[in-house]
Amino acid sequence: MTKTERAAFVLKRLAELYPQPPIPLDHKDPYTLLIAVLLSAQCTDERVNKVTPLLFARADNPCDMVQLTVEEIQGIIRPCGLSPMKSKGIAGLSRILIDQHAGQVPADMAALEALPGVGHKTASVVMAQAFGQPAFPVDTHIHRLAQRWGLTAGKNVVQTERDLKRLFPREQWNDLHLQIIYYGREHCSARSCDGTVCEICRTLYPQRKRAKKTKKA
Repeated sequence: MTKTERAAFVLKRLAELYPQPPIPLDHKDPYTLLIAVLLSAQCTDERVNKVTPLLFARADNPCDMVQLTVEEIQGIIRPCGLSPMKSKGIAGLSRILIDQHAGQVPADMAALEALPGVGHKTASVVMAQAFGQPAFPVDTHIHRLAQRWGLTAGKNVVQTERDLKRLFPREQWNDLHLQIIYYGREHCSARSCDGTVCEICRTLYPQRKRAKKTKKA
């Protein structure tokens, strides 16, 4: 198969498996999604979904959040890991949203990336899932699958994102990002598949005998 043929198969098969992929992080608006995505760094969505109800019961908007101290926020979110950094980010971005954006999460990539604790991937998720703007957030898991499926030779998530955006139709980016995540969790995780086990890996590379090693993300 050519790269274009592999991409077409991936797109078709994932659409069959996950025709309407749900957003895995529980939220009710752009602000609560932004906080949940920030908390999900190096943490499972399942754990984030257990912690956010406790946090949002105290503060589910910037005005209420800035009434909490960084220490109070940290005490609530500690199970998500990296709590010192994340609590400062939540407090800082909430203040900026009030001071610079009338308390609203901006539907603008540059403005999102300027917020404390918000990187390109987090901003991309918010743009895609909160505002419906085409984006293709790439984390280490999507990076690994894209390499296993021969969709990129990128050595980092930046290059992989660029390659995937070239390969797939813009209108498919938002769903495809979620579909790859779900497929990876269920069929092509680091433990369950090494590039030779799952359906998509075997279909795209039926002659592959050795594990596919992921280039550094």
